[in-house]
Amino acid sequence: MTDRRSVLTAAGASLLAALGWLRPDPASAAGNSAAEHFEVTKAEAEWRRQLSPGQYNVLREHGTERPFSSPLNGEHRKGTFACAGCDLLLFSSETKFDSGTGWPSFYQPLDNAVATTEDRSYMMLRTEVHCRRCGGHFGHVFDDGPKPTGLRYCMNGLALTFKPAASSAS
Repeated sequence: MTDRRSVLTAAGASLLAALGWLRPDPASAAGNSAAEHFEVTKAEAEWRRQLSPGQYNVLREHGTERPFSSPLNGEHRKGTFACAGCDLLLFSSETKFDSGTGWPSFYQPLDNAVATTEDRSYMMLRTEVHCRRCGGHFGHVFDDGPKPTGLRYCMNGLALTFKPAASSAS
């Protein structure tokens, strides 16, 4: 026997799924549509050979690492954070801050480093951040960051590598 609540719940879930709100759609969430082309493209097998399973999950499947699991949270040296997929320089260490969220956070990317798209997965509206060169997923940007931008680029450490600044030896 079907009651009214079951019918309405099923109808609502069907509507949300049809609108793309319930399940993540990695292709549309990252802007990886046929219309968007990236400078660095590789076959899935190539990405799998190059990246660790965790990096592949984050960069290519839009996964999220566990909070407080990235060694990059504690990285405080001067340097630059780069894309683990294509080595594009993304963030200066000067823009990194401790957001308390458990993921490396920055208030500003380097010029021409990242691109953003609308992400409607999991019944939320967020702004997804990905590599403008290879399309790899990094995380999301929120408007609760520090001055001067007020933004918080909440990035998965698995999607990044760190390049220390050259020390100035005299």
